[in-house]
Amino acid sequence: TLSKTDAKKGATKKLEEKTLHSDKTVQDRGLVVVDPKAKDIILEHRSYCSKKTKERHFSGDVLGYVTPWNSHGYDIAKIFGTKFTLISPVWLQVRRRGKERFQFSGLHDADKGSWMKDVRKSSRSIKIVPRMLFDGWTYQDFESVFNSEDEIEELSKNMVLLAKNEHFDGFVVEVWSQLGNQKHTELIHLLTHLSEALHDAQLKLILVIPPAIAAG
Repeated sequence: TLSKTDAKKGATKKLEEKTLHSDKTVQDRGLVVVDPKAKDIILEHRSYCSKKTKERHFSGDVLGYVTPWNSHGYDIAKIFGTKFTLISPVWLQVRRRGKERFQFSGLHDADKGSWMKDVRKSSRSIKIVPRMLFDGWTYQDFESVFNSEDEIEELSKNMVLLAKNEHFDGFVVEVWSQLGNQKHTELIHLLTHLSEALHDAQLKLILVIPPAIAAG
């Protein structure tokens, strides 16, 4: 037996599902206003115009992040795949485990087929480039790699093999801010080598550079 509360919840859910796929834009539905109502935002925040899911208004590259802790992002990537050129699941970390030894983690979050297949089905031109974080690296780890072409070569080779084995199109690399403003020349040398190795394998490297922090 449903209580009044249960019935009300059911009606709300039904209303949300009904508005999820609208054939009208937000402008046509009168949602773009100067003073939006909280109830309208709550009711409509997941709705979208089904006729506009494949329409693009920007000709440049568009990178979208997908985080494992927000599973709805995986659905967004499939529904609006044609609006993106690059999708970056926040999955991977690389750790240095000794001389010329690197360990990749986070593959337990990686989809082994269905999600990436569905995203690529929505847009043939989209590239899946997981985020790669240089995790747990000490200053000495960076120094050791910077001072050894063999270490740089090994890291580059391992990243290419990982991308090929897991059917990734490259990586979004987060490392720029980890050394502050130090060792920029050496870091650029490492990143140049990584990008050349990936590009030679027809893979992409996107570097995350955060905004500069001005003194004071």
